[in-house]
Amino acid sequence: MKLWRSGIIISALGFLGGLGNYAFLGIIGRRLHESGQFGDSVYAQNLIDLLSLPLAIVAQSLIHYVAHFRAHDDDARLQGLVAGYQKFLLHATIVVSIVALIAAAPVSRFFHFRPTLMAATVGCVLLGFWSGYAVALCQGMAWFKRTAIIGLLAVFMRLAFGWVMTSKYPNAEIAVTATTFSLLANLALFIWRRDIVRSTQQVSPWDRDFVRYLIVAGACLGGSYLLTKGDALVAKKYFDDANKDFYGAAIRLAGALIFTVTPMLTVIFTSRSGKRNAEAALDQRVMLALYAAGLAIGAVGLLVLKTVFVRLIFGREVPESVAMVTPLTITMVFIGLAQAIGMWSLASRWFGLAMLYGAIGLAYWLTLLALGKTPAQLLQTMPIASAIAFAVLCIGWLLQLKRESAREQT
Repeated sequence: MKLWRSGIIISALGFLGGLGNYAFLGIIGRRLHESGQFGDSVYAQNLIDLLSLPLAIVAQSLIHYVAHFRAHDDDARLQGLVAGYQKFLLHATIVVSIVALIAAAPVSRFFHFRPTLMAATVGCVLLGFWSGYAVALCQGMAWFKRTAIIGLLAVFMRLAFGWVMTSKYPNAEIAVTATTFSLLANLALFIWRRDIVRSTQQVSPWDRDFVRYLIVAGACLGGSYLLTKGDALVAKKYFDDANKDFYGAAIRLAGALIFTVTPMLTVIFTSRSGKRNAEAALDQRVMLALYAAGLAIGAVGLLVLKTVFVRLIFGREVPESVAMVTPLTITMVFIGLAQAIGMWSLASRWFGLAMLYGAIGLAYWLTLLALGKTPAQLLQTMPIASAIAFAVLCIGWLLQLKRESAREQT
């Protein structure tokens, strides 16, 4: 029942957060009038996610092991994990700051980002390291309600900052800075840090098994990023300013499908990382079915109301964006289902299937990069490529289940 309650509560709060982020799109969609500014703000967010990926991989591993050690009452290794991660994060912040100074210019040239927008992006990445650490600790401890409530506060801060500042400075840099400002809310999660960090015996968990899991998590989350957000980097590289804006709005709407149901996947991942007995597995599978149902219901609603949603973002009719929503929605349904299999595999320590998920994500992105050089080409390629990706992963999932069943019988 606790898993059900957590899933329902975090999903409801996540839905409210999604409405808030949609309202933010409406603010910047109406105020960033100069062609390309709206699109730049959307693609900058995807670049933030890309630059944050190495730390996101470690954070996902942190969630898994915090949940695992907590479920097995292994407090010594839990304390060792938390202490070691803080030192790692401090060193990573310093290293990434230096790398950012060196790599900012070539990266901004490749993806066509101006220097000021690149600077705003890097600032958001660095603050995101520490807020992401706080969120990972709370998710590993299964404090879903706290995380969701702080997430709502972050959405409110983003809305307030965006509303005030874009009225004076209507550009993509301010839109990105609104996201940076909202991350400060997640630092409030450190209020409960004392419930995790204690002055007790510490045993370092940074052993061979942890490193192995870290490598697999890297492949899995790298593939997940390329599946869910890699297309935006392709669009940023190849599209003109007008099409960047049209595509940016459409992909944000379609991507909201995954964003809205991801809280349920977070609950599943944490639960699966801690417990894999028959009773827990049944609850986890029910939550997985609810995730898929939520994805399907959201897709139907988006396809029916796509014209209204686009109009609310821009304050006018934009048929170019409306036409893009349908293929992107179909794509996101397949990708959302594939993501569920990937995260389940990572939590279950099915390393072969998790690595396959990562490889599929890379193959998918390379396909888009090779074939999606115009909006028409990209939108034709994405539904087909995502369907193939899901089919291959689904076959791998069924084979893994068959192997697990045979192992249990022996």
